[in-house]
Amino acid sequence: MADETTFGLAAIEQIAVNAHDIERAVGFYRDKLGMKHLFTVPPNLAFFDCNGIRLMLSLPAKPEFDHPSSIIYFNVENIEQAAETLSARGVQFEEKPAFVADMGTYDLWLAAFRDSENNLLALMSHVPKAAK
Repeated sequence: MADETTFGLAAIEQIAVNAHDIERAVGFYRDKLGMKHLFTVPPNLAFFDCNGIRLMLSLPAKPEFDHPSSIIYFNVENIEQAAETLSARGVQFEEKPAFVADMGTYDLWLAAFRDSENNLLALMSHVPKAAK
């Protein structure tokens, strides 16, 4: 058993995202975002792999849970290329890739879009500084 003074949460196993139409959401995440579909549990659950973290799409279990999810930021190496690829697949961006902050050794860039269920998602990229 963990020591009560040192215990703390750190590893995320799964993230739940609300969906109103599981089939439509599976198509969006699998076909437009190119995510690895693990399995579906009809009629209200679908699971995807996000580099070891499971993303669960589910129908809201109760009316009080029927709200957009938190923003999920997907780390990409080349944000311009990722945005172009997703746009070509029909993803509509609300915010095109843009510089956000100078982080010293890299620049932070973000872009935002919505999934088929109106949840806000984002791309994040750590753009290395050019060597001088």
